[in-house]
Amino acid sequence: MEFKHKSVMLDETIKSLNINPDGIYLDGTVGGAGHSKEIAKKLNNGKLICLDQDDDAIKKATEELSEFEDKVIIRKSNFKDFDNVLDDLEIEKLDGALLDLGVSSFQLDDGERGFSFHQDYPLDMRMDRNNPLDAKKIVNTYSQKDLERILYEYGEESWSKRISEFIVEERKNKEIETTFDLVEIIKKAIPKAMRMDSHPATKTFQAIRIEVNNELGIIEDTIKKLSNRMNKGGIIAIITFHSLEDRIVKNTFKYLEQDCICDPKAPICTCDKKRELKIITRKPILPTHEEVEENRRSRSAKLRVAKKV
Repeated sequence: MEFKHKSVMLDETIKSLNINPDGIYLDGTVGGAGHSKEIAKKLNNGKLICLDQDDDAIKKATEELSEFEDKVIIRKSNFKDFDNVLDDLEIEKLDGALLDLGVSSFQLDDGERGFSFHQDYPLDMRMDRNNPLDAKKIVNTYSQKDLERILYEYGEESWSKRISEFIVEERKNKEIETTFDLVEIIKKAIPKAMRMDSHPATKTFQAIRIEVNNELGIIEDTIKKLSNRMNKGGIIAIITFHSLEDRIVKNTFKYLEQDCICDPKAPICTCDKKRELKIITRKPILPTHEEVEENRRSRSAKLRVAKKV
């Protein structure tokens, strides 16, 4: 299957990064290389480091960026480990960084990866296929309490208790192996009259995918590490696709912008907290109506931007 992915808010993101032709940039989630290609076009003596944990994305990005091989370095890595990659390359500081936290269209559409509830394939959902934890293991081994927790916290699923009960009951009879196995359980758990406009499995699949790939656990730490590796004036741009991610980005930016976290009633500051970032987007940048019409997967996207001070 050909790797296809339409970059979200491409123009807005490139404009926000304010590319220095001689700067050093990081695309921590290169995907189909749409954003990376536009960054590379603007570089003269600068460098772009592209990371992804998905082998298919690395292959696609290598093809798409071949004309910029003197400017682009591609490595297979989770974005949380970007600092190790920079150390290996003997790069101390960055002038800009982009994280596009969405799952690529290719991953969603490639049924064999187990991300989609529209195609019947083995439960997987791993972005990195070397990850020992997959969706099948979660569904078949997590306790009912843990399943309920991740469905509620990561999927914001109001039917989390009932779905987790049905999963645990079903797996007593036989192992839950495929995406359609799980979809049928979810449909049994949510009364037809109570289903919303979206597919009833949407929130459950989102929650399990987040758990498999530890998507939320690494965001805050990565932003803080990025801030430490930025040159003054360097830009951090992050695209999120659901409220949990966006809340983490918003709150982490807000924390890094603060110059003191002491109790307001304290007579003097004792926290030694220093302001690291200036928030550029008090409200997130949203895709245009035209983009949403053209690419429905962009409709929940939000872009937040901050600058190193």
